[in-house]
Amino acid sequence: MTYCVGIMLEEGLIFASDSRTHAGVDNFASFCKMNVFERAGDRVIVLLSSGNLAGTQAVISLLRQRASRGRECSLWGAESMFDAALLVSDAMREVDRRDGQHLTDSDAGFNASFIVGGQIAGELPRLFRIYAEGNFIEAGDQTPYLQTGETKYGKPIIDWVINGSTSISDAAKCVLVSFESTMRSNLSVGMPIDLICYARDSLDVRMRRRFKPGDAYFTELGRQWGEGTREVFRRLPDLEW
Repeated sequence: MTYCVGIMLEEGLIFASDSRTHAGVDNFASFCKMNVFERAGDRVIVLLSSGNLAGTQAVISLLRQRASRGRECSLWGAESMFDAALLVSDAMREVDRRDGQHLTDSDAGFNASFIVGGQIAGELPRLFRIYAEGNFIEAGDQTPYLQTGETKYGKPIIDWVINGSTSISDAAKCVLVSFESTMRSNLSVGMPIDLICYARDSLDVRMRRRFKPGDAYFTELGRQWGEGTREVFRRLPDLEW
């Protein structure tokens, strides 16, 4: 399992992902699920992946191989973020055509999904959620954030705080609290946590951080959130019988 979230704000975009993968209760490992295609002044494209690790790595490797061969039919040549989402979708379907039947025969199945977002010079930032089948949806004013993986524990926190006008600073704190809540409730999500805050029209990643186990800021954020939540709970009116 994993947990990834992308948020679209008036000020820019936020991306965050955990790093835990597992194949059973006694086989945990850490792999980065955040990949960045960046060319300063031209484009920033961020991919967050969830699902079968071999499948997601195959898709990323295919995208990077095509990017290394030039602009044509690669993320470097995409003229819009919609085109970039199509390229990711096409790569997913290609991997599925190659490996899908073999996985199905072993009762595994191809299971990979992505959150893709960023900005290409000449257009506004955009954010997409691509499903395992290769179809996708785009974040908008009514739905400014997209999640994948183990979403249910962090979603209520984001619902309470996030809207399009939320500042990048507040949204980053909210996302980290949603990860703290998710990890508290589900051991299949774990650190390190990768975070990118992208400022609109910068066309450059200037705010990127990895939170490892024991990180002082993340620990303090969780402590204050817990104490604050308990304090608010104590102030709630008692039920009258």
